[in-house]
Order: sequence, then structure tokens, then C-alpha cells
Amino acid sequence: MAALRLAVSSSAGRTFLNARNIVGVSKANMSFGTLSRGRKAALSTLGVLAAGGAGLGLALHQSVKASDLELHPPNYPWSHSGLVSSLDHASVRRGYQVYKQVCSACHSMEYLAFRNLVGVSHTEAEVKVLAEEIEVVDGPDDTGEMFTRPGKLSDYFPKPYPNPEAARVANNGALPPDLSYIVNARHGGEDYVFALLTGYCDPPGGVEVREGLYYNPYFPGQAIGMAPPIYNEVLEYDDGTPATMSQVAKDVCTFLRWAAEPEHDQRKRMGLKLLMGSAILIPLVYYMKRHRWSVLKSRKIAYRPPK
Repeated sequence: MAALRLAVSSSAGRTFLNARNIVGVSKANMSFGTLSRGRKAALSTLGVLAAGGAGLGLALHQSVKASDLELHPPNYPWSHSGLVSSLDHASVRRGYQVYKQVCSACHSMEYLAFRNLVGVSHTEAEVKVLAEEIEVVDGPDDTGEMFTRPGKLSDYFPKPYPNPEAARVANNGALPPDLSYIVNARHGGEDYVFALLTGYCDPPGGVEVREGLYYNPYFPGQAIGMAPPIYNEVLEYDDGTPATMSQVAKDVCTFLRWAAEPEHDQRKRMGLKLLMGSAILIPLVYYMKRHRWSVLKSRKIAYRPPK
């Protein structure tokens, strides 16, 4: 009897396992086409709701982005934006004059030295005169004391403030950014800087700007702590160029582009040389591959057995 019960139980167990396997296989083989009409409608409704919810969330996310609340600068036809176009070095020279007389009162350029101007916008003698106009604290000397001396070519542009805290105090809590790489640090590059400098205007109706701030649609948040820095005839150019607002903005933007990318002209010159060399080398390589190497590669060598 015990053996009979054991055989019956083992047979029942195998039958149960086989049934479970059959159910699992049938469920695995079940596809969307075998579902009933009600289940198809329910799954389709869930899919539409999920897709609609995802689309609504994306639309809400895009609608509250801060970048959409500012005016994007237009693309200006800069003379150096071409594939092989170089910087206007006369404009770079005027741009340095704008920075020196207007921008340097608040903004520093701590990564630019006077020697960088040599051969770009000024001669070496001119740069030496510019450097000697500043007083540099140096030392210590033989007695251990600090002293002041005239600037020289290796000195960097002077900072308007001794530290960031002093800069904030002098500008109502706003810290003027360093201009060494400003066109690379801002979206839009020189287009943004030009639009910012020339984009000051009165706020539209319903918009109030806090005291001490100025409305500029190109600045993120549209309220900027910097007063309009340039205007018509803000300075007199040494070369006699009319100093209109757009001319001044164009020159300082060209200068800032050079400051952020001193290798601009050299990079394009090397790229042009590479293209010219490739125009000669590529046809030569094609000829060798097509008419020389292909013949050698397809050649068949037959060995004759010795007699």
C-alpha cells in the first residue's frame, strides 16, 4: 500500500508540473492579437494616457524654462566668422582702447599680459609705453620692503579692485566678471556681448525694475546691475574712426574675441595649409591605390615544380 501511494503521489506531482508548464507556455505565447476586444481597448487607452502624460510633462517643462524668458541675440555678420577670415586687427586695436578707457574701470582681464598685444594691435615700442603708464607693486627688495615700479611687457593688465569683496561693494553687490574669456563663457559669443551692450531700453508696460538695476532684454532675468557702458562719442578713437555706439560695441567685441582666442588667425592659417596639402596628397594616394597597389594585390604567383 505504501508503494502504491508513493507511485500515485509521484504521478500526480508530474501531472501538476506538466499542467503548470503548459499554462506558462500558453501565457508566454499569448500576444496582443489573441487578447479580447475589451483588453485591447484597455491597453490602448493606457498607452494613449501614458503618451499624453509624457507629452504634457515635457510641454510644461519647456514652458517654464528660464531661457525662454530672455531675448536671444541675432547672428551678426562678423568679418572674422568666415572659414578663412582673419580678425580685423585695426578693430582689435580700437577695441583695446575701448576696454582701457571704458571697461577697465570695473572689469579685469587677469589672463592677458601687455606682451600679448605685440605684433597683434601694437608695436613693441607702443606696448612698452602703455605698460609704463601703470604702477606695479613689486618686491621685496634688498631691505625686505615692497616697492612700486613702472609696468613692463611681462606684467598683466591691472585689476580695478584688489579683491572680489571690494568689487561687490563698489557695484551694489554685483561682481563684474573677468573679460578674458567672456565671449567663450557666454552662449552666443560676441553676438551676445554686442546685443547686450546695445540692447539697453526702457522696460515694457507692466514690468518694474528695482532701483539700481537696468532693463536689458538680452540679459538673463532682464535686469542687469551694469549701467549702459557705451553711447555715441563715448570716446575719441586715435585713428579718427567715428565712435558711434555700434562701432564701439563692434570693436570691443572683436578685441574680446581675440583675447579669448589669440590663436584664431594661426588656427585658420594652419587649416588652410592642411586643406591645400590634402588636395595634393589625396589624388596621389588614390592613384597609387587604384593603378599601382591594386595591380600588385591582384597578381597571381605560380610556382613551377622542379624538373
